[in-house]
Amino acid sequence: MKYVNANVVLPDSLVVELQKYVQGEYLYIPIKKAQHKKWGEISGYRQAIASRNQEITAKYLDGITIEKLSDTYYLSDCTIKKIIYAK
Repeated sequence: MKYVNANVVLPDSLVVELQKYVQGEYLYIPIKKAQHKKWGEISGYRQAIASRNQEITAKYLDGITIEKLSDTYYLSDCTIKKIIYAK
């Protein structure tokens, strides 16, 4: 999140109105719900995790043990079980 000076992006009348409530402080203006992105959507990390989880599940179904998967992916046994049994 980057800082933007209200005087640069907002009309003077709106700045005056906002100053009735907040002056000299940071004000966070959230994104509209329709434009909100879920975690990892922009960076692609969400898809990378989903792909990794499919790979883990496939290897488990091919006979790789939970312990071996834990060592391979540097995840706990509990996390591997959550991935495998999710659905």
